[in-house]
Amino acid sequence: MQKITVILGENNKLINSRNILGIIGGSGLYNIEGLNNIKEVSVDTPFGAPSDNLIFGEIDGKQLVFIPRHGRGHKILPSEINYAANIYALKAAGVSKVISVSAVGSLKKEIIPGDMVIVDQFFDFTKNRKNTFFGDGIVAHVSMAEPVCPCLRNIVIDSCKSLGLRYHSQGTYICIEGPQFSSKAESLFFKDSGFDVIGMTNATEAKFAREASLCYTTIAMATDYDCWHEEEENVNADIIIKILNENAEKAKNIIKEAIKHITYGDDVGNGNINNINDDNSNADTNINRHSNDINPEKTTHSICSCSCSSSLEHAVVTSKKDVPEQILKKLAIFEIYK
Repeated sequence: MQKITVILGENNKLINSRNILGIIGGSGLYNIEGLNNIKEVSVDTPFGAPSDNLIFGEIDGKQLVFIPRHGRGHKILPSEINYAANIYALKAAGVSKVISVSAVGSLKKEIIPGDMVIVDQFFDFTKNRKNTFFGDGIVAHVSMAEPVCPCLRNIVIDSCKSLGLRYHSQGTYICIEGPQFSSKAESLFFKDSGFDVIGMTNATEAKFAREASLCYTTIAMATDYDCWHEEEENVNADIIIKILNENAEKAKNIIKEAIKHITYGDDVGNGNINNINDDNSNADTNINRHSNDINPEKTTHSICSCSCSSSLEHAVVTSKKDVPEQILKKLAIFEIYK
């Protein structure tokens, strides 16, 4: 496996490919076996360093980029994760679609440990995090009404069906600050409020993905019943690790199944990962926006179109002339004022 280091300037891309799949691994998912043509890239972004190196590889000839959000060895607290750098690095790597894997607690009796929940909504209950690329002279308000990509989410649901896994096709993920688990009073409140699962990362991540105009969906792996369930042991790290070892394999299989049905636009077979440019001076600044249609061949899934790639179209309210030059450069990869 080749390792290189890349320092991203405000205009730089890592690779000429576009519309490739990004995977963000959560607790228990720190790598994906079965990748071919692997290249590990150490990246620094205008927003700082990501959680870990980016791992480029291929499954069945299709490229993907993987990053573990807590770092290998699980060294980064949920509140310490540099979400901005992780999403920026994936965007620079040519990623347009992100499947995020996350361990969660169940707030419903019918969601049992080991189940997969393909969430369709988030409730952000965090308190101490930066959750936007914007500020410092530029204001944007993206819509989070539908926070996950319907097309990518449907592919993940169909992949669960194909693999015969227990799954739930919708659910609301409440995102707490952590790192502590909930008190019983909090857990009962969240349950009675109608939330389905509880975690510490994905609402923040989804906001950055939306601002970066990426398709984003979550595979929420239920590991426990938090502490609301009178007949079940209260959640602790040991319980989570035991279930995670089983769930991580399921998540990897879902990803391997899903990638079969994700089109890479006009870049299928192009932009080999060996072309990663570690001399950034000539890097192309433009990431073309292609159709997000899924599986135009209509083999397994019907065509699905989403608006994720145009999320910034009506979001920025600051005139370009009023934005500081250094901020324009920092955000150039998002092509805000094209």
